[in-house]
Amino acid sequence: MSILPGKLEQALSLAVATLAAGVMPAPMERDADRDQALRKLAAVAGDKGWSMATLRAAAGPDTDLLFPAGVVEMVEAWSDLCDRAMVDAMLDTEEPRLSQRVRQAILLRLPPDEQRRAAAAKAMTVFLSIKGQKAFRRAWLRTVNAIWQAAQDDATGLTYVSKRLSLGGLYASVFLYWLARGSDAVGFEAFVDRRLADVLRIGRIKARFGVSVPPSSAPAQ
Repeated sequence: MSILPGKLEQALSLAVATLAAGVMPAPMERDADRDQALRKLAAVAGDKGWSMATLRAAAGPDTDLLFPAGVVEMVEAWSDLCDRAMVDAMLDTEEPRLSQRVRQAILLRLPPDEQRRAAAAKAMTVFLSIKGQKAFRRAWLRTVNAIWQAAQDDATGLTYVSKRLSLGGLYASVFLYWLARGSDAVGFEAFVDRRLADVLRIGRIKARFGVSVPPSSAPAQ
């Protein structure tokens, strides 16, 4: 991984902290042409990186016009595309347990695919740049929210916020593991299971002792 782990961990911590506000960023612009261009670019981004030149070479000479705000917008849009693919893949799930639906969604969002992992690592170099950090936090919030949506959770109010805070911390750890060792599907699934078990155990302890989540603003509607 070409990015510095410490810098990534710091960015993830800030992104998780942003979840405390409970307000999700606005959806990104979406259309079929942008999605098609992003898929073509993501197939080569692990080797060639995320750039307008690579986009034009992979998807066509005028495709840079689809992303007028530049490379950061392109990477943020790809994250959104991955979120939507995860949500779509979960529409027909018959798993009755919420915790297992969350597990399914995480594994769909972070597959044992070398091409996806390489593209994500290169995308993080864009997100961790000075211009990309706000976009990274927006993308992170959308992903955490999308996992709960994919899991068909209907929480509101403080529960909405507390669930996203809990998942934000969990997803940060599994994302780091996935970038480093996600090619081992069995090992990655075991790591996800351990982290989910930790979160569930902490939740039971808090409930037993009456520990509540600190007040926060309600989610945007």
